[in-house]
Amino acid sequence: MSGHSKWSTIKHKKSQTDARRGKLFAKLIKQVEVAAREGGGDPDSNPTLRTMYQKARDNSVPLDTIERAIKRGTGELEGVNYVPVSYEAYAPAGVALYIECLTDNRNRTGSDVRSTLTRAGGSLAQPGSVSWQFERKGLLNVKATVDEDELMVVAIDTGAEDIVKSEEAFRVITEATELHLVRQALEDAGIPFDSADVVMQPTTTVVISDVATAKQIVQLMDALDNLDDVQEVYANFDISDELLDSLA
Repeated sequence: MSGHSKWSTIKHKKSQTDARRGKLFAKLIKQVEVAAREGGGDPDSNPTLRTMYQKARDNSVPLDTIERAIKRGTGELEGVNYVPVSYEAYAPAGVALYIECLTDNRNRTGSDVRSTLTRAGGSLAQPGSVSWQFERKGLLNVKATVDEDELMVVAIDTGAEDIVKSEEAFRVITEATELHLVRQALEDAGIPFDSADVVMQPTTTVVISDVATAKQIVQLMDALDNLDDVQEVYANFDISDELLDSLA
């Protein structure tokens, strides 16, 4: 499991606290609302909304809260007009960052991201200088206790590109457009999984072994993730599981 994937697992565990969970709910609701605004309120005909809807349900967002977000997105209810904006940046040691936001004020969001990067030893990058190091993929984290042969048959036959095994989980990688098909196949086969998301997967990684640098990177990632307008932070660092566990 790459360092960034391990960090995502740690972040998921931290989100179980009330304060983190409230922030996570707010971010997921924004994602549902924007998906409905951009592609319509029917999950069956709007694959982005279908993914965001299911992600919200997976994280126990109440159904009525999701439905209200969809109605705000389609204009049936009054709401704030959030727009997607992304930033490319560098963390210490040249680690590439791709930061996805939803905002109703670009100036505020840009200022918050820039100041957070500066305080933690990072810097904004020119558009296009970082994004080429990532590709959009579907990712399912499947429980490590499942039968590997059954998982491979079901996932690969449905269109999964790769399955990566670690001590904690299987990572099933798909094309972003195929995520819902593989997810449905796993559900139909009774194969349990912890999450299913469309992510920015790094194509190259930067190995970090220095403790001080690793700590600085993780603190920067955490600070960015805590910003209200930031939805996801992707990075191409590779820090050992043991080192990340010690920092967590």
